[in-house]
Amino acid sequence: MILRDVTLVLIALGGAAGAVARYLVDTAVLGRVAGTFPLGILTVNLTGAFGLGLLAALIIDRGVLPADLRAPLLVGFLGAYTTFSTLMLDSWRLIEDGLPALAAVNLVGSVVLGLVAVVAGLWLGRTITG
Repeated sequence: MILRDVTLVLIALGGAAGAVARYLVDTAVLGRVAGTFPLGILTVNLTGAFGLGLLAALIIDRGVLPADLRAPLLVGFLGAYTTFSTLMLDSWRLIEDGLPALAAVNLVGSVVLGLVAVVAGLWLGRTITG
């Protein structure tokens, strides 16, 4: 029971850190790039997908990092850091603003590039450990 409680606390701490990191990355990107396209959230989603792939390879596939890090990092930090719901809202707002082509680019780009980022993270994690 105590181990489960510690795990839950670590997930919560990871989630708090992930939410703060999401905010910082999003605002940093938006501070450098002007326009209506939600590039900050796209950046968060792609770096989150890459990080998830990399950490999955290092923790689950290769066992290079301790298995105890799986829940705090993958569920907590990256669960709070990545922003699928915001992706959907930003895309809908683009549609409402009369920019359906940008909404489509945002959705397709996030899905396709997110998949590429996960594969790249897995490849890197598996390559550097084996």
